[in-house]
Amino acid sequence: MANPTIEELQKEEDFELVAKLNHEKIKEFVIGQLTGNSPIVIVYMVYQILMVLLGIFFLTRTLFLAYHENFQPLIFTAIALAFSFSFLVVIHELIHGIVLKFTGARTIHFGGYLKRFIFYAEADRHVLNRTQFAWVALAPLVLIQTVTLVGIAFFRQEAFVYFWIILMSTHSLFCAGDIGLLSLFYASEDELFTFDIDAEKQSYYYRRKPV
Repeated sequence: MANPTIEELQKEEDFELVAKLNHEKIKEFVIGQLTGNSPIVIVYMVYQILMVLLGIFFLTRTLFLAYHENFQPLIFTAIALAFSFSFLVVIHELIHGIVLKFTGARTIHFGGYLKRFIFYAEADRHVLNRTQFAWVALAPLVLIQTVTLVGIAFFRQEAFVYFWIILMSTHSLFCAGDIGLLSLFYASEDELFTFDIDAEKQSYYYRRKPV
């Protein structure tokens, strides 16, 4: 079944606006969502804690090894952090954009607020249902974390493994926004749809009213 059009979503007899999100305020919205107790948030927070602990452990270990004049792990860690906060951001958003294309979106827009370290990919006036949004939201987490796991397995006996470990733990932080937005779809059993208006820098979330 095709998704409803924007015009259909705006018919008050059939749908209800449940959220209107300004892109510049995504961080505040996500923090609010991540303080909830939906299953997807709980699973992500447990995973995130494990990734943070992993990152702290290996960051500490690089300093210990550097103190003993083994600087390679520290160098690869620094490269991983530099890569994470530059090229990895681009790769993350490109994956969102590619998956949006697969959902049928015609034009993809990329944007961000550098001072707030907020970045996004959007398809102007393209309606997504819960399943489609889940694919878009989870694609970078699944793909990039899988690649880092392969890198860890392949270089586990070499200092370059620190690059992949730090990349994995850092990227998990970048996925908080995706999980926060996705959790809105799983906060209730109602059927939800969303779309972006690029000119307004706004996202809209509509709930289908029970018959």
